[in-house]
Amino acid sequence: MSASPSSSPNALRLGVNIDHVATVRNARGGVYPDPVRAAREAVAAGADGITAHLREDRRHIRDADIAALKALPVPLNLEMAATDEMVVIALSTQPHAACLVPEKREERTTEGGLDIIGGRAHLAPRIAALREAGIRVSLFVEPDEAVMEAAFALGAPVVELHTGSYCEAHVEGDGERTRAELERIARAASHGTALGLEVHAGHGLTLDSVGLVAALPELMELNIGHALIAEAIFVGLQQAVRDMRAAMDRARAS
Repeated sequence: MSASPSSSPNALRLGVNIDHVATVRNARGGVYPDPVRAAREAVAAGADGITAHLREDRRHIRDADIAALKALPVPLNLEMAATDEMVVIALSTQPHAACLVPEKREERTTEGGLDIIGGRAHLAPRIAALREAGIRVSLFVEPDEAVMEAAFALGAPVVELHTGSYCEAHVEGDGERTRAELERIARAASHGTALGLEVHAGHGLTLDSVGLVAALPELMELNIGHALIAEAIFVGLQQAVRDMRAAMDRARAS
């Protein structure tokens, strides 16, 4: 039975990143598996939105995918580098949200948060252009209170806290570092919320690690991809999304 997306304004939303379905498709150069079909499956299982990262080298998501994903009945969160090319694409496709992320061609996945303090002059006009077009701008950043201040000053209404360091510590079984990283996320979320930012989080979260993050009351949305696509190999994508949704709901309820 399909689950319904979160309806309460205070519920923790789940955005499902379908990039790695496109990675599998592109490995053979064909059309299967279809990331848009994966997005539909995720929505049927309770996803509140779909996230897709259109990279400069198009290593997974393609331009045609973005157009098709935009037609789905849930918000599309377009992850993108802060480049003129990507701003033009966002302005033409009009996703619900544009999450600005750092991008290096040689990286396997996004490594760390965007430098919004050092990159203010570069980011400010691109953020302004997206906001003027009615696109909700999110900044993928490190969980740091000074970074929350910088995001607020740039006029971005949303930040997504990078949870990669927390997840690495959790996988390594380093309890002390896990607690320290979770505290960093909690402090940044609290400070960002106090400033008036909407705070999201994501990167590397799994069924085992999501609970402590999902329990943080300031967070409004988690964006999760790789763990869901990996788990789908064994249980199917709808079940993987339902399991993650349930884990998030249990953590928030407790």
